[in-house]
Amino acid sequence: MTSSWQIWALLSAVFAALTAIFAKVGVEGINSDLATLVRTAIVMVSLSLILVATGQLSHPGPISGKSWLFLLLSGLGTGASWLCYFRALKLGPATLVAPIDKLSVVLVALFGVVFLGERPSLYGWIGIALIATGAVLIAVKA
Repeated sequence: MTSSWQIWALLSAVFAALTAIFAKVGVEGINSDLATLVRTAIVMVSLSLILVATGQLSHPGPISGKSWLFLLLSGLGTGASWLCYFRALKLGPATLVAPIDKLSVVLVALFGVVFLGERPSLYGWIGIALIATGAVLIAVKA
């Protein structure tokens, strides 16, 4: 049976794939950093509207200092990632940029082990190795 998180993760992958295609077309003819700013503004407005429409903005609840710190770091990481991603899309084909970008899956697994104490199963490690291998094979155009 599929869990709720798996459905959301699959939807995330679908939207990420569409994002790469839309961004590749959208970045044509403009500065990649400007394209990132436009995309970020659209994300901010969209999320604000969702929070207002669902009433989640009116009573957000307390946010701890630790949460603020790590959300700040996550936001900075997202910004840096998007700037690099759009620059890569501007310079290279989406079919090669996206697989290399997905090496983030491998890095998340490694960082999860080192920093969060997570322990992927044997099958998890095999999958992670296959993702890494696939990304490298696509990127080198063998």
